[in-house]
Amino acid sequence: MLDTRSLGRRPGSMATVTRTVTSPSRIGLDLIWVPEGADVDLDLRLESVSEGVLVTGTVHAETKGECSRCLEPFEGEFDLHLTELFAYPDSVTEETTEEDEVYRVEDDLIDLEPVIVDAAGLELPLQPLCSEDCQGLCPECGVRLAIAESGHGHEILDPRWAALAGKLDAGLDVDTAASQSSKSRVNTEAEEK
Repeated sequence: MLDTRSLGRRPGSMATVTRTVTSPSRIGLDLIWVPEGADVDLDLRLESVSEGVLVTGTVHAETKGECSRCLEPFEGEFDLHLTELFAYPDSVTEETTEEDEVYRVEDDLIDLEPVIVDAAGLELPLQPLCSEDCQGLCPECGVRLAIAESGHGHEILDPRWAALAGKLDAGLDVDTAASQSSKSRVNTEAEEK
């Protein structure tokens, strides 16, 4: 909450706010967020305009997250640039907009939390990465490719050849396996007739 009484309502008057506040709740998305209780640095300018108080400046915070490719936890930071009008009670802006379309000055106080929460939801990435070159997980075994041995891979057998591969694994040579497969197919066709 910021108090605007010292700013006054004369258009053009300005004040700066530089402070560190504690995040009252978790801010962000499912995979990346500013934790509850984290320090949030505010560097803002409040400017009185005819319809309300214009707040501009930056918000800086440390983030925690989970990589969307490899699922490893990581830490980072983000800077949020704000430009938001808080309408005075009984101003034309306040009267001509829906309740949730504009933020309002209430009892000479500005509540920045919903502004920061909304802006962080738009600014933070939907699919955060621990690093730009994150390789993710192996789709077959789930091991992180960053720690897997070089050339990590799996031989994927076409399911249509699985029966033949099973016979080969049992010690039959290719000709015998093919012959048995052909006999089986001929016997099946004969039984169907």
